[in-house]
Amino acid sequence: MKSYEAGCGHFDCGGSPGSVHEAVSWWGARWDGLGRVLHENTGRNGASDGAGPVGPFAGGPPPGALHVDTPPLERFGLAELGRAVVVACALVAFVTWAILRWSVLRPMGRADCRSLVDAAAHGTVDAFEHLGPTFVKLGQLVASSPGLFPAPLADACLRMLDDVPTFPSEQARAVIEEDLGHPIGEMFSSFDDVPLAAASVAQVHGCVLRDGREAVIKVQRPGIARRMLVDLRAAYVGAKILRIFEFFRIANTPAIIRDLYNATMTELNAAVEADRQDRFRNNIGAFGDNRFVTVPEVYWQWCGPRVICMERLKGTPLDRVVREDDGLDTALLVRRGVKVWIEAVLMHGPFHGDVHAGNLWYLDDGRVALLDFGIVGELPEQWRTVLRELFRSALLDGDFSSVARSIRELGVAENLDVDDVEVGRQVAETFGPLLGRDLSELRLSALIGALVSLGRQWNTTSPEEMVLFGKQIGYFERYATALAPGWVLGRDPFVFRNVFPEEVAIRIAESGVSLPD
Repeated sequence: MKSYEAGCGHFDCGGSPGSVHEAVSWWGARWDGLGRVLHENTGRNGASDGAGPVGPFAGGPPPGALHVDTPPLERFGLAELGRAVVVACALVAFVTWAILRWSVLRPMGRADCRSLVDAAAHGTVDAFEHLGPTFVKLGQLVASSPGLFPAPLADACLRMLDDVPTFPSEQARAVIEEDLGHPIGEMFSSFDDVPLAAASVAQVHGCVLRDGREAVIKVQRPGIARRMLVDLRAAYVGAKILRIFEFFRIANTPAIIRDLYNATMTELNAAVEADRQDRFRNNIGAFGDNRFVTVPEVYWQWCGPRVICMERLKGTPLDRVVREDDGLDTALLVRRGVKVWIEAVLMHGPFHGDVHAGNLWYLDDGRVALLDFGIVGELPEQWRTVLRELFRSALLDGDFSSVARSIRELGVAENLDVDDVEVGRQVAETFGPLLGRDLSELRLSALIGALVSLGRQWNTTSPEEMVLFGKQIGYFERYATALAPGWVLGRDPFVFRNVFPEEVAIRIAESGVSLPD
């Protein structure tokens, strides 16, 4: 099995602490009279990480760094107007060219696309790639949500999950040095100018710390915040115009752009992403198990407003793991990853909101790793209670009336002229068949459709995070199809061992079946 290397998105941090005449301690760092970091004493967890200059977040991010700036999406000025014209021209040009090319090549049997619609979809993706990071991100959203978009467009966008162009290493170096305040040669023993990976917002470079540890550093594209804001504002106006067509009206395209805007503004704050990753990593071992799942350790000493430095991991993306490879229990890999993720959703709060194949890896040491915390969701506690009761019913007793009571406590369905038993029956009819089947047979569109259907029935809407939750279930569905056929998420006591410890312990004792580590 081929091995790869993994690495896992703004605001300027102004001012330097202390006076110009004396060195002072600040966030665990020692500064000289010119405001430069001389060396850092301790990391965020109190461990010494060696000598050498460090950045502004050496002891963890200050509270102000975790604030997410959200400038108005509705603002539309000359910059947005100009960009909207460019976007419209690019879409028309690329789609027209793709259709013309298909029309010429089809009679000769040389067309790459099977139909006119497929050709138009590929032309749209060509335009997205030409228009840059914001539209690459939009394409990735389409590719990762096939149940919400036309199949030809979703299929065409799949190539955008991997093929993202890099930016010059000179620019990456400049951002790192500006954020951390020191030349790269002083902070790291070595720095790889060839990036390991690139995404719409940032790219990842390998480096070696001065104490010899291998690390990666994730650095944002220069000027990406302003560029993406202008793009999103232009796209928002376009999305509202497109509502004159029935498909876009039903799809609620402005809401899709707004969701993308909210996620992007958060992702552009590297401190928030690093903090989420740090907390998720700490939560993995909260119950004393999950030793076969990990998240890269954040090295706060070399993090900044647009830069995240972290542990370097080596392994293989989960979708490239072969089920028959060396007797590997691939089903157990999927189960371990899902277990940690479910515990995050139901017990801890913040959960990884983008578990596509590039972000879930099988490491060379046998562990499973979750990477890239640019998108994180967190359900309100009351909705987590609803989900816990939903899974409890599917796993243990099939009694969905407890779910009904949790839903009533939310104020949902309180005006319905039915009792808890009837509400429970509606929940059971909607979710029971989905949670109790082979996950490889579960379809994201079916799960989200069930949410929408139940919401219409009760004249209410679910929080946006519920849709994000369903999207991640869709990703796990793909892994299960290839690596864990026959596995049923809603019936696996291993996944819920820490969520329902007493009930699972009784079931295991009665069945005599032992659970894996």
